[in-house]
Amino acid sequence: MNKRFKKYQAQTTSNPLGLEIKKAKGSFIYSQNKKYLDFVAGVSVNNLGHSNSEINKAINEQLDKYSHVMVYGEFVQEKSIVLCELLSELLPKKLNCTYLTNSGTEAIEASLKLAKRITGRQKIVSMKNAYHGSTHGSLSVSGYEKRKRRYRPLLPNIFQINFNSKNDLSIIDNDTACVIIEPIQGGAGFISAKNEYLKEIRKLCDKHNVILIFDELQTGIGRTGKMFAFENYKIVPDVLVIGKALGGGFPIGALISNRKLLSKFISNPELGHITTFGGHPVIASAGLKTLQIILREKLHLKTIEKEKIFRDRLKHNLIYEIRGSGLMLCLIMKNSSVASQLVSESLNNGLILFFLLYEKRAVRITPPLTISENEINKGCDIIIQCLNKIN
Repeated sequence: MNKRFKKYQAQTTSNPLGLEIKKAKGSFIYSQNKKYLDFVAGVSVNNLGHSNSEINKAINEQLDKYSHVMVYGEFVQEKSIVLCELLSELLPKKLNCTYLTNSGTEAIEASLKLAKRITGRQKIVSMKNAYHGSTHGSLSVSGYEKRKRRYRPLLPNIFQINFNSKNDLSIIDNDTACVIIEPIQGGAGFISAKNEYLKEIRKLCDKHNVILIFDELQTGIGRTGKMFAFENYKIVPDVLVIGKALGGGFPIGALISNRKLLSKFISNPELGHITTFGGHPVIASAGLKTLQIILREKLHLKTIEKEKIFRDRLKHNLIYEIRGSGLMLCLIMKNSSVASQLVSESLNNGLILFFLLYEKRAVRITPPLTISENEINKGCDIIIQCLNKIN
């Protein structure tokens, strides 16, 4: 591993994968001497693969005009407007206005502020084992104490309940500002909402005038068979938070709600949420082109067919189950040791897999939506070969 990498760049683990990247194209990442099939896509970011030529062209065209010219919301910048307009066209009528941010965690922060501003309440309900980001507010509503305890005190009045447990939902009442939830819990092991659970939450939020926030940072932008995962459940949140794949490989987040609700940021106080680089025209150009390509190629609709290949091919006694939907999948291995060995052995054999935050038995499979059947089969062959060796 490059010594300067560890010496000068702050680290987040003691054992990073440490690949020295030379280039990336399509479903592959290249080091100096080796080619790797990418089953991670930058952690659900590169939905169109690496170095997409249309995205690169859109970025360069915008760069030739201008890049950053003013903080968010002061100047009229065409690409940012068109991106927000397209999102509005894709979403239900109540989600008709977008606030662009620098990242998903910033959009989560803004959504929590907005819920408090709208309702005048402080109580927030979130899920145990949820993951919403690493800033103070986002960490406060995340649900894994081991990652939180060293940073306390965090936000007060956070009440956490068990995901998929209807018995816990009585906590949603007239004192609640918002409920924040992932339709598929990411860090916990790609656990999907089931048994009308989200519909019951929607009903209680309506009853008590509570803001329902969906965190679709991982599930959004076509990864689960729809453009947005909430469409699979036939309900609509009051606030939708997206990011990751929206930027086509570039940093972005978005807070989407009703125009009337988002207008609360205009006054009392003025500048209720501000951001310097949110809505950056170059990144908005990348995001706009990303959405246009996914829609044109109907890539979101093809993820279910590709999911079936993974489920058909990945059968082994060391795989306990496969969770998730579309191309947001994870293998739950026999134990955490097998998961660790699989990621390591696969990397040695030219396949990039990765872990999840909380579920140590899990191995992430979130390839680009553009991945071919041949590439899926090639990766599955490597996984089975590695598991046979581990076995």
